[in-house]
Amino acid sequence: MLDVAVIEDPAAAEVSLDPVRARLLAELVEPGSAAQLAAKVGLPRQKVNYHLKALERHGLVELVEERRKGNMTERVMRAAAAAFVISPVAIGGVRSSEQPDALSARWLVAVVSRTLREVGALVAAAGRARKPLATFAVDAEVRFASAADRAAFAEELAGAVAQLVGKYHAGEGREHRLVLAVHPKNELED
Repeated sequence: MLDVAVIEDPAAAEVSLDPVRARLLAELVEPGSAAQLAAKVGLPRQKVNYHLKALERHGLVELVEERRKGNMTERVMRAAAAAFVISPVAIGGVRSSEQPDALSARWLVAVVSRTLREVGALVAAAGRARKPLATFAVDAEVRFASAADRAAFAEELAGAVAQLVGKYHAGEGREHRLVLAVHPKNELED
């Protein structure tokens, strides 16, 4: 089971957003049969089976084992990942028609969407290959006393990053993408 799977198929996204199916996905972090799930979520087994088949068709759940119970076969399923994220690709993507503008919120959304799409594909490929994926992320909060301080910080950060990229960028080797973003943490203030 993957830790996180990125859903890029619009049909799979639609299936995963159904409230009953989302609940089943959450329950299936631990393997379970339709009968076990039916008891947990308070639905008839047949209805749970119907939803499980839809989730399975889209690769959101996977078969763990089949067991004979009397004259029937019980299928034990589990979620394909512990958590799912829906990529902007699944909802039409987010692209900026603007030239890259470091101060544009629309450009930031486009960059984050691209990051989600690229890293989601890498996570899936690493899972199939059963190899680790080398990534690095920094998450920090900073409080600026003024807009001027924020602008100075952005300028200094851009200079430091440019210096590091210049120092370590090699003509040969594996390409990596670096994304830095600064945005307000809460809603806009008056």
